[in-house]
Amino acid sequence: MRRTLAKASFHTALNLAVFALIGTAILAFTYAQTHDRIAQSEEAEKLKLISQIVPHDLFDNDIIKDTLDVKPDALLGNEDTTTAYRARLQDKPSVLVLEAVAPDGYSGKIALLIAIRDNGELAGVRVVAHKETPGLGDYIDISRSNWIKGFDGTSLEKYNGHARSPLPNLPPCPQGASPPGTRCNAATLARQAGEGANESLRDLSFNDRDWKVKKDGGQFDYMAGATITPRAVVKAVHKALQFFAQNHDALFAQTAPATKPAKDKKP
Repeated sequence: MRRTLAKASFHTALNLAVFALIGTAILAFTYAQTHDRIAQSEEAEKLKLISQIVPHDLFDNDIIKDTLDVKPDALLGNEDTTTAYRARLQDKPSVLVLEAVAPDGYSGKIALLIAIRDNGELAGVRVVAHKETPGLGDYIDISRSNWIKGFDGTSLEKYNGHARSPLPNLPPCPQGASPPGTRCNAATLARQAGEGANESLRDLSFNDRDWKVKKDGGQFDYMAGATITPRAVVKAVHKALQFFAQNHDALFAQTAPATKPAKDKKP
């Protein structure tokens, strides 16, 4: 009797192992067959979104080939190396498209494409992927509403084309940075300051109270009952602008050096 039970148990375990192996093989085969196609589809969708936020009159180079690998950075929220697309006009930097992640969406990570003009002004933002609640948090998607267009024209220093009020008294540009007597914007100063910059100087750029949803005292609209989602996106876009300001020259370099490691501001 015991031998019969042991034999039956052995056969059951063997059958389960065989089925598990077969199932694993099928999944692996399916993944191998579809992975490239899925990646190509995602890339095509990404390029479609880039065409929405980088107008053709802003570049004359091949933006798809003029790219740069960006290593994981706290300001971008990316855990893997991502691709930056560089638009140039008459061989001069015009727009940079960064991939960023808002890690603190209501239902998880929100993947973003962020286009930033050479002067630090946003050309546009698009959501690439998200898992936010349908009919509520998904209004961040351009296919659902125009909310995401509220970033157009904003920068570290201004909201939607209107200068932040009050603006700090910015110091003169460092010698040789611009014509004598002119004032630098905060993004330029932060970029030129580089490593070891005076913290008060960086605060001109990075302590921007406007970069919050209106519920938190900022300038960005939100839908009642869905505050977490836009709050996460606004925060991620703001950090991406900081990353751009810190790494502008490296990001647009013809022979691109590695970007500087992030110095995410502590709360």
